[in-house]
Amino acid sequence: MKSSAFFINTSRAGLVDEKALIEVLQQRRIAGAALDVFNEEPLPTDHIYRSLDNLLATSHIGYVTEKTYKVFYQDTVAAIKEWIKAKNLII
Repeated sequence: MKSSAFFINTSRAGLVDEKALIEVLQQRRIAGAALDVFNEEPLPTDHIYRSLDNLLATSHIGYVTEKTYKVFYQDTVAAIKEWIKAKNLII
């Protein structure tokens, strides 16, 4: 990869050689990386990824926008209300 490149993985953590990625980031052989998946999840608090200033780490939320959350939670609330109604539960 060029030194100006950014590596992005939102697919599968196992596709990446974590040790090699850490090495190239530490040595600044690439500009940076963004990861939404990790070999160990949740990412441990002492993981090296957390200290790299050229790495953006998100935990399976890289796709989320405010609009996505609104749609998702409105649908979830509607489904719960329907379930409560079907079960004749009182809230």
